Amino acid sequence: MAASPLRFLMPANHGDAAWIFTSTYGGGLVGGDSVSIRVTVGDGARAFVSTQASTKVYRSPAGAEVELQAHIASNGQLVVIPDPVVCFADSRYRQAQRIDIADSGSVVLVDWLSSGRRAAGERWGFTEYVTRTTVRYGGRLVVYDSLALREADGDLAARMGRFDVLAMVVMVGDAMRSHAARITEQVQARPVVKQPDELLAASSFGEIGCIVRIAGRSVEQVGGRMRQLLGFVPRLLGDDPWSRKW
Repeated sequence: MAASPLRFLMPANHGDAAWIFTSTYGGGLVGGDSVSIRVTVGDGARAFVSTQASTKVYRSPAGAEVELQAHIASNGQLVVIPDPVVCFADSRYRQAQRIDIADSGSVVLVDWLSSGRRAAGERWGFTEYVTRTTVRYGGRLVVYDSLALREADGDLAARMGRFDVLAMVVMVGDAMRSHAARITEQVQARPVVKQPDELLAASSFGEIGCIVRIAGRSVEQVGGRMRQLLGFVPRLLGDDPWSRKW
């Protein structure tokens, strides 16, 4: 169930995973909006969570916040691939994601944002963007990531240079072991290029997963790179989530 400003869309698909798309009334988040999502994936079940479109955060001194809590049981698999967050000028956004995975469960989690409405002259023009992600596997903390971008800390556009999109991809769990190892190896083997249009880095934590970070010039560029890296996801879900979007 969902209550305003949030709603859920659950389209049919060709696989056996449950698909859930989140959407907001009015097309975005306004000052004072607080969204809390709780996901439970049962033993041996699979779920895909995404957004109907980018998460727009409108101008407001009060700001908006989103919380995601997910519990994945043994042999369960959760894939979370939303569209990027787009913060308008003078907006504030806070996000917290907490993922708890039982032994033999797995997760793919994407978190990304764009610089805002570049065409409107609002490139990196928001007031504050803060996100925190924690992932526990078998009760052990394996991922703790926090990002804070604040206008008060200096000119964001100058600090971000030529890049307009930041993304993080987290893969943890039994079903991710081979994919994480392969992706980490591929990314770390990439040659160093002077003044690239894309920065790509990957680090593993033991044998159970990895984190990939991407900085790019456009949503299309970074989205394409993520789709390449996560090419195994359609097989995991039994259907292609990108065929309906990008």
